[in-house]
Amino acid sequence: MPSSVINKYLYFPETEILRIIYQSGTVYDYLQVPAEIFERFKTVQSKGRFLNYVIKPKFKYKKVE
Repeated sequence: MPSSVINKYLYFPETEILRIIYQSGTVYDYLQVPAEIFERFKTVQSKGRFLNYVIKPKFKYKKVE
């Protein structure tokens, strides 16, 4: 199901970085996200809700320039 917030996402297992590309075009890297969390993220119906309630409160993130 398409997300109204997230345009695309990428996961880099070697660095445990989850990259979120928002519909606005803004890009954020979420750091030290374990593969298990990413696997859950891929399967949830509302990725925006999962991002807000599970990933953002637990993992540091930075805006990608």
